[in-house]
Amino acid sequence: MREALAYLHDSALVAGFQRRCGLFLVEVTRHRRGGAIDQSGGPHQKTWDHQDSKSNCKYGENGYIITKPGYEVRNRLLHILFLLSAGLGHEVFYITCLPCIHWNLDPFLCRRLVNMWTLVMYIGQVMKDVLKLPRPCSPPVVKLEMRVDAEYGLPSTHAMAATAISFTLLLSAPSRIQDVICGVLISALVMVLTYPYWESFDQFQLTSSVSPMAALALPLFLSYTYPELEHYSTTRGDTTTVLGAGAGCSVGYWLNEQLGETFEPRGVLPVPLPALTAHTLALGTARFLVGVVAVVGTRQVTKAVSLRLLYWWYDIPKDDQNARTRKEIEVPSKFATYTSVGLVHSLLVSRVFLLLGLLC
Repeated sequence: MREALAYLHDSALVAGFQRRCGLFLVEVTRHRRGGAIDQSGGPHQKTWDHQDSKSNCKYGENGYIITKPGYEVRNRLLHILFLLSAGLGHEVFYITCLPCIHWNLDPFLCRRLVNMWTLVMYIGQVMKDVLKLPRPCSPPVVKLEMRVDAEYGLPSTHAMAATAISFTLLLSAPSRIQDVICGVLISALVMVLTYPYWESFDQFQLTSSVSPMAALALPLFLSYTYPELEHYSTTRGDTTTVLGAGAGCSVGYWLNEQLGETFEPRGVLPVPLPALTAHTLALGTARFLVGVVAVVGTRQVTKAVSLRLLYWWYDIPKDDQNARTRKEIEVPSKFATYTSVGLVHSLLVSRVFLLLGLLC
């Protein structure tokens, strides 16, 4: 067992997979000689004197400063596929694909997915910052997504979310094999343990008088009590984003039920999909475009207003971009922004579709 864990923990395993997919590390160095800086690059063969699992900035000896490793792509098709797929693990996926399921396929299915996505993402993000297990070292691994460079690795929340919504994501931000396996297993365990209570939670979420208060208060509390780290990481902000979106959606679902129109299908599940005709395709495309404009517009307006108010409240200069990483700014701003996004997505957009005649 120990040998198996050591094998899965080895960064070389990830690096080997990257090379099989046509992604090779290229060493880039800068060397000061009499005030001048020489740069050189070549295939990764030199032994690196220092590895940092938190950063791609490497420091060498004898005057060399080894900066962010470059990389060479030898399989352009796979590289583009990985980049596009990895983007589905971030906000672009949350703000387009998940709402699209609500608008064009099945609001009931989307509600279940949002609930599970919120739960497993929170569990995964907290476990990362409690366990504090690093991502694969670079080198030998090529890191393509620097945004998550300061995050810890295990479990892989990409894998957890992919398991929870039965959708496979290909990652370009490297996780160890064990991170992905643990993410899948943890998510599967959460689904198995919670499945018997899904119907009961549906009843509470849609009909209980305390549902909207609980949907807002609990996620906000969890956002403020998120585990503290010695350095800034995007995990707290990302977790607040997920919790805020889940809270807004939950309040929207409750309001839909009170207003007597949930837009959810009636009858026996699963609901058969409509025939894919030119008319249904046009309606679906129109709903998607109108919906994305609504949620993106809501995001931009609420984000700007919330940041302006918070900067004013805490007397922070408007040009201080670093203030956005402070808890008292980041948490309320992101929570307000994505609660509004979730509310608009689940409550208002479908009613706009009715006004525009986009619901068949």
